[in-house]
Amino acid sequence: MELTELLPTLHLLRFGVGQAYLWRDGDALTLIDTGEPGSGPDLLAAVESLGHAPGDLRTVIVTHGHDDHWGALSELGTDATVMAHAADAPVLRGERGQQLPDPADLPGWERELFESLPPMSAPKPVRVDRELTGGEVLGFGGGAHVIAIPGHTDGSIALHLPEHGVLFAGDTVANPGGHTMLGVFNADREAAARSFRRLAELDVSLVCVGHGDPLTGDASARLRAAEV
Repeated sequence: MELTELLPTLHLLRFGVGQAYLWRDGDALTLIDTGEPGSGPDLLAAVESLGHAPGDLRTVIVTHGHDDHWGALSELGTDATVMAHAADAPVLRGERGQQLPDPADLPGWERELFESLPPMSAPKPVRVDRELTGGEVLGFGGGAHVIAIPGHTDGSIALHLPEHGVLFAGDTVANPGGHTMLGVFNADREAAARSFRRLAELDVSLVCVGHGDPLTGDASARLRAAEV
């Protein structure tokens, strides 16, 4: 696992496939996504390496119901409040499988990438304490605005921290090798593209993506310049 400080209050945790973000307000920690199954021990070790106890983890927010974004949640053994969009909460509870695209609907290169992915252990179901729908303001980071961004999955969300110019975009935005683009493997590509353009209207200086490096500097301009 790779642990990178993005801000004094924000760290990126990069695992084999997925990645997560840890926000700190004093002694209270908020975790955005958890990485794939098996990432739990590394995640807890990262928390302790930053001088915190696992009990400091107060909130876990899942950007969408794909296994590489919530798969380690059951491994944390946490009493933190778990939040996810109402449309994807049944996936976390084990009531239905994750929402994936039809490979036949993907462009050729994306279909080849999708079909080459190694199998991943199935996550253990978890509870969801609060179901989100978009429009809520959560109590971390000076007020985190929940934005519903359907397309990648029906229940994809972004989190916007206006006070800090930070956006957590989930998999709707990707930045592999510094190439800012619409994320791949969307259940509804047209809807995902509309959600991407909605995020590009925000004024942000740091965009935390699900895959690839965060966008820094004039991140809003990079989103607006991307072809989707």
